[in-house]
Order: sequence, then C-alpha cells, then structure tokens
Amino acid sequence: MNLYVFRHAETTDNAKGIFSGWRNPKLTKKGLRQAKQTALQLKNAEINYAFTSSLRRAKRTLEIVLQDHPDVPVFVDDRLIERCYGLLEGKSKKRLLKERPEWFAKIHRAYDFPPPEGESLRMVHKRTIAFLRLLKAWLREHPGNVAISCHGNSIRPIRKTFEQLSLKQMCQLETPQDKAIKYALRLHEVRVVASPNQEKEPRWEGMLVPKKVKLSSDPRNPLKKYYR
Repeated sequence: MNLYVFRHAETTDNAKGIFSGWRNPKLTKKGLRQAKQTALQLKNAEINYAFTSSLRRAKRTLEIVLQDHPDVPVFVDDRLIERCYGLLEGKSKKRLLKERPEWFAKIHRAYDFPPPEGESLRMVHKRTIAFLRLLKAWLREHPGNVAISCHGNSIRPIRKTFEQLSLKQMCQLETPQDKAIKYALRLHEVRVVASPNQEKEPRWEGMLVPKKVKLSSDPRNPLKKYYR
C-alpha cells in the first residue's frame, strides 16, 4: 500500500504573509496551478481512499487532485487541520517578525510554545499522530492506497513518522505546495475481511471542529482531548 501526502496549494493568506490557521481563505491562481501540478504527479497513481481537513484550501486541493480519480471515497477529519494560531490569525507575519523577532521565532519553530489562545506544534503533533494510529488500524480492515491533503503544520508529524526525523528536524521542515510525497505502507498482519454482510463503503469516524470554534482554547474544541 502507498500513502500520498501533500500540503494544500497557495492561498490568499499565504500570498499576503498572514497567519492563517483555522481561517478559511481561498486558493490563489498560483495555488490552482500548484494543485494541478500535484494532480499531474498523481494522475497515474492508484488511489483508493482520500482524507482531508474541513478547511476549503485542503478540500479544494484534494478535489483537483482527484479529478483523474473518480469515485474515490473522501473522508474529512480535523485531526489533520492546520495549527490554530489563536489571536495571531489574520495578522501579518512580517510585522510580527519586525516588532518581536525572538517571540516570532519561538512561535514559528519552537515545539512547545503556543501563540495566545492557539496551538503549539506539540499539540498539533499529538492530534496528527492520533489520526495516523486510527488510519493504521483502519487500513488493516480496508487495505488500499491513501491520499492525504493536509497543511504545513499537520504534515510535519506525518513526515517525522515516515522519514524518522527528530523533533528538531520536524520543526524546521518546509513542505512545497505543488508536490506529493509518497510513502510505502507496511502494515503487519494486514487482514482483509470478506463476507456477504461486509459494508461496501468503509466508514471513517472523523473528528470535526465546529465552524463557530475559532480558538483552540475554546471549551467546545473537540481536539482538546489530544493536547494532554
């Protein structure tokens, strides 16, 4: 089995240098071209299942990638959602870098330093690893090749896991927005269940962040269970 992982293409927030997080910007024209480049790379790949966060930049990128792969089941799970930047969302990165360079460096690259009301990379790491554990168990029941459309920070723990990186290396990663990374999955004791009563459509119990939740500190944030 193969895993194809890619970061969403460029958004209007990316182009403006804005902390995006759980905001929901659209893809730019450049972003649409980047998504088509990823789609071209995966055109001849076999994809059986696809996963994305609920944010439209990840969903739109996946939609473009799957144009050559009709009828692929798509599952939405916000354990893959971008890092919440809390009160910094919508703010200029360049301005913060200029005004508070040391603080910006901690937020940008430190592992356990959350912005106000936001998530640290450690918090993103824990919820993304929870997704991977569920995916591993799920693929034992439903073997197949998987495409994952995620974000600049949620892709870090995935790369750390499959590339055997250190925490420091993971924090320094920058993933391009026009290319998929391929990993070979070797699940021990893969079991295929086949019976007349077996469901034709495999089900995935995804976790979604309600649209009304804007900050990771919100008591209604369902991802809080992974932060401990």
